[in-house]
Amino acid sequence: MAHRQRTRRTAVEQEAVDSGVAEFLPDLDRPRAWTLLIDGTPQSHVDLDDPAYLEFEYVRRLGHVVDLAAPPGLPLRVLHLGGGALTLARYVAATRPRSGQQVVEVDAALVDLVRRRLPLERTSRIRVRTGDARQVLSRAPEGAFDLVVADVFAAGRTPAHLTSVEFVTAAARALRADGLYAANIADGAPLAFARGQVATVRAVFPYVCMIAEPAVLRGRRFGNLVLVAAHRELPTAVLTRLTATDPFAARVLYGRELDDFVAGAVPVTDVTAEASPEPPPGLFGLRA
Repeated sequence: MAHRQRTRRTAVEQEAVDSGVAEFLPDLDRPRAWTLLIDGTPQSHVDLDDPAYLEFEYVRRLGHVVDLAAPPGLPLRVLHLGGGALTLARYVAATRPRSGQQVVEVDAALVDLVRRRLPLERTSRIRVRTGDARQVLSRAPEGAFDLVVADVFAAGRTPAHLTSVEFVTAAARALRADGLYAANIADGAPLAFARGQVATVRAVFPYVCMIAEPAVLRGRRFGNLVLVAAHRELPTAVLTRLTATDPFAARVLYGRELDDFVAGAVPVTDVTAEASPEPPPGLFGLRA
């Protein structure tokens, strides 16, 4: 889910999918670029001519994680939980050729639509399967992936069963010893959901950082926060530099700052899990 979107509204292509009504809005600044919306919520932006271009700021941050997961150009094994229009998977294929990727998307009709409307390059090595993200994750081979990305939203909210210690533990099991886990979440003041998610990820991984815009961290507006975790030290200095120079600059919280942010929040379990907060009305207004 993206909270800021610069595409101008013009002719809209619509089609019903399992999770609602999908719309493709053309990007007037890029001749073969489109934004996918589901029931009015922006899900993905894809430029077929330049799959390495990332429009949404939170996807740029996930792109930084991809860039730092291994030396430049080295192929990765990536599991994407949540598909949309496959923006990040296309980015990995473009920047790290020969990467093996698996994308899990629960909406089978959306998968078919994206394949038709925004076809993948034949050499992309992106395999898409339909199913529930947690069920597929639970069957993933141990130590199979260099990177696991959780970016699942239903009606603008992260489903409850994808927010628990048990879920994150399954993701950690699927990672190689030096692999990275990244999750996109969304929250607003008082950021209770985000604090609980940080506590949850820290219950599984010893090294954790969070990337978000200052206004979101201060609770001034609803927005995306990206969590990054591993069983090894994270490249926080490089992440800080990269995110500070993004079009919408962000901060990287780790160490004592992340301790202060968590502020006593406790890890979420399957018993206590709840979906992320509902976005406020009017959040996804597009520029005319």
